[in-house]
Amino acid sequence: MLYDASRSGQLAEPAFEPGHWHGRGSLEEVAGGRGTVAFVRDGDRRWVLRHYRRGGAVARLLDDRYLWTGEDRTRSFREWRLLHALHQAGLPVPAPVAARYVRSALTYRADLVTEELPTRLTLARALANAPLEPDRWRGIGRVIGRLHAHGVRHADLNAHNLLLAGDGAVYVVDFDRGRFEARGGWERDVLDRLHRSLAKVTARLPPERWTDGDWKALLEGVAAA
Repeated sequence: MLYDASRSGQLAEPAFEPGHWHGRGSLEEVAGGRGTVAFVRDGDRRWVLRHYRRGGAVARLLDDRYLWTGEDRTRSFREWRLLHALHQAGLPVPAPVAARYVRSALTYRADLVTEELPTRLTLARALANAPLEPDRWRGIGRVIGRLHAHGVRHADLNAHNLLLAGDGAVYVVDFDRGRFEARGGWERDVLDRLHRSLAKVTARLPPERWTDGDWKALLEGVAAA
C-alpha cells in the first residue's frame, strides 16, 4: 500500500473495498466502465475508489489481472506517484489518497483512491446537454497545454476524462499509463485522440454541439498555454 497520511489518516485495507463503505452507509454511487468507480462519503472525506480493469479483447481473459513486473511498475503505484507530482505542481488533477496492489503469483490486482473533485460533469455529458462557448473551449485547451508544458503525456485523453466545473474550472482525470516525457510529436497524438473522441460522442447530436470553430478555439487555448 502507498498512501498520503495527511489525507487519509490511518488507512486499512478495507478502505479500498466498496463493500466496506456500503456497510457503513457511506457508499454514494458506483459507476461502470472499464475501471469500476465508487464514490464514497465519510464525514468530511469525499473519495473516489477505482478498481483497475483491462479493456479490449484481453479483458475477456484477464479481466482485472496484470502481469507482475515489480512493485514500482504496478499501475496503481505509478498513477499515484504521477498524480502526486502533478497536484504538487498545482495542475488541475485529483489529489491522490492511496494506492494498493494485491499480488498473486505472476499477476496482481490494483486499486486507487483519490479525493473527489468539485464536479462530476464530463465534457461528453456537457455536450449532450448544450453547446459550449468559445471561451470554454479555450479554457479546456489551456489546461491541456499546461499539462504538455509540464511534459505530461496523458495516455487516453478523451471527452470523458475532462471534467467541467460551474465556475469555469477544467479538471483532467484518469492518468493510468500516463507519464512524463520530453515534449514532441506525442502532443499531437494526444490531441488527435481527443478529436476522435469528440467526433464519436457528438456523432448523433445536433451539429452545433461541436464545430470546427470549437476545435479551433481549443487549439488556441493549447497554444496560449
